[in-house]
Amino acid sequence: MTVVGPEVPLAAGIVDVFQAKGLRIFGPTKAAAQIESSKVFAKNLMHKYGIPCAKSVNFSSYEEAIKYLQAQDMPIVIKADGLAAGKGVTVAETRDKALQALSDIMEARLYGDAGSSVVIEEKMTGREMSIFFVADAATSMPMVSACDYKTVYDGNKGANTGGMGCYSPPFFLTPELDSEIAGKIMYPTIEALKKEGFPYQGVLYGGLMITDSGAKVMEFNARFGDPETQVILPRLKSDLLDIMLGVADNNLKNVKMEWTEEVCVGVVMASGGYPGSFRKGLPITGLNDVDKDVMVFHAGTKLDSSGNVVTDGGRVLTVVALGKNYTQAREKVYNNISRIHFDGCHYRKDIALF
Repeated sequence: MTVVGPEVPLAAGIVDVFQAKGLRIFGPTKAAAQIESSKVFAKNLMHKYGIPCAKSVNFSSYEEAIKYLQAQDMPIVIKADGLAAGKGVTVAETRDKALQALSDIMEARLYGDAGSSVVIEEKMTGREMSIFFVADAATSMPMVSACDYKTVYDGNKGANTGGMGCYSPPFFLTPELDSEIAGKIMYPTIEALKKEGFPYQGVLYGGLMITDSGAKVMEFNARFGDPETQVILPRLKSDLLDIMLGVADNNLKNVKMEWTEEVCVGVVMASGGYPGSFRKGLPITGLNDVDKDVMVFHAGTKLDSSGNVVTDGGRVLTVVALGKNYTQAREKVYNNISRIHFDGCHYRKDIALF
């Protein structure tokens, strides 16, 4: 049984190769993974099937894109069509910034072939959240939801990152909103892919904006994303392997998923300078001092020649805890995070603080 974590192998068609050889694999085919690997594909699909999302226009011509941009009000969002390691999106507050983003994507090709086309869309406002569904060729079902903190500093200030912390479930998620998201976005998207001849198998991650006019899609991912995964899977009472085998064997209808009602909070410990330049190879102390019911996920770490854990990335660790409520879970995390140290370490102090 193979589980595909990152998006690049999915976009390259690893699932198709394994399935052709009769091997079990968890993840969507190359065609279905276009829901993440091509923003143009995703937008066209959503517009065709009436799935709520930002108003947008796609361009493969740089000159046509500039002409369109000149006539639009700011702010506006510019997205490279293809995979750009999370860096191909610009929220432009000014026309100059929008034109620069367009030039970077389509002229300078900062993101390579990902910039052969662009999506230009309205900027949505509201609360962000992520929802996860799992599907095989015939069946789909909801997992749980989470909220991620993208900016580097407290109070949602500073540059965007890959995620500085997360909590599950979203405190504002009502049964009515949950039902709206499932009925208007997630089930219809999975059904739309099936109608297009690309049945979806694996986990579908919906990055949503909860606006005044309802939930709308910002993006889809064809996989579990982090740090969201690190706060949703600790809430899973069922065996994850049973779910993945159910997907791979097209037997999801016979799988039951149970979730704890507990809250989960995760805080990312980042290298000094992240999301800009940072040093690597710094010793990490205190990893053995955390409480037994607290989880520490390693992201940017490695073992040095002496077998000691040292830093090896921008987002180094995520410290995660379950609790009866948000206050208890976050207190556990911050009580333990203070025991871990590496030079230049920084983390947000306001994760799950409402």
